[in-house]
Amino acid sequence: MTAAVQTQNLTKKYKTTLAVDHIDLMVPQGSCCGFLGKNGAGKTTTIKMLVGLIRPTAGSIQMLGQPQQFGQQNAAVFGYLPDVPNFYGYMTGEEFLTLCADICKIPKGEAKQRIKNLLKTVGLDKTRTKIAGYSRGMKQRLGIAQAMINNPKVIFMDEPMSALDPMGRRDVAEIIQSLKGTTVVFSTHILADVENVCDYILIIEKGKMVAQDTMDNLRRRHSQDVAQIRFYQAGDAKLFEDKAKAAGIQTDSQSIPTELLLHATGPEQMEALSRAVTGIVHDNNLAMESFSAHTPTLEDIFYKEISHAASAGPGKGGVSNG
Repeated sequence: MTAAVQTQNLTKKYKTTLAVDHIDLMVPQGSCCGFLGKNGAGKTTTIKMLVGLIRPTAGSIQMLGQPQQFGQQNAAVFGYLPDVPNFYGYMTGEEFLTLCADICKIPKGEAKQRIKNLLKTVGLDKTRTKIAGYSRGMKQRLGIAQAMINNPKVIFMDEPMSALDPMGRRDVAEIIQSLKGTTVVFSTHILADVENVCDYILIIEKGKMVAQDTMDNLRRRHSQDVAQIRFYQAGDAKLFEDKAKAAGIQTDSQSIPTELLLHATGPEQMEALSRAVTGIVHDNNLAMESFSAHTPTLEDIFYKEISHAASAGPGKGGVSNG
């Protein structure tokens, strides 16, 4: 697996605050990576170190195999969309991108066609108004276009869907999905934004990297000791829950009253759990609709990883990585 972005021992300390705590991260080349964490977890600080806007206290950064030093980053390699992008309101989108192309020293003939293509990609090709009249969603689209102006191999986006309405978030997600072959790293605390977009996940908590792996591997690992049972009637589900608890089976109620999650003590105990469930259902004449290994959502994975890191204690958290 070739790394597009890699860090070792990356650390940022502000006086007595350890904002990013000795993290080793690796983002595979060509992946769409969701960088997850609660507000204040260290996402923005990490991204700003990666793109050269903040000097690390310690550690190293490599991008496409090349060492990156603060103040010496090769901006031709990556693009960056900050969490709150600023624009010149008196310009049109095309004029702003032309300025960005000049800064990147893109030849004028090449820049003109690239700007035309980018405006079409982000859905602003028919917009003629000044940027001052843009909505928040339109500004986010323009910000993505400027991050792509230098045709980068890696794009960093900090909270690209924040403060957008559902339609705007969907549109930005579709733009990100369209960037096949480009490594995209975007941070967010909104798990739904990455559920169907990303194939690789980083999870940071209190400055520590607590999990990083492919979405498939994380789902597989977290589904090994959990099963889902569904009944036709809520009353049957409640009776089963009572009997299961009496038998020592850990259960979790779901938002749907006919569903329960059941926990085995480990993957090797799933067969024993299945036998116990069958016995309870048979002995109580319950109408079970389905019983299967549970495929965890990203929300399930996120909270389980955060809880595991918290229970490990300061300085003891490990990184899940397949």
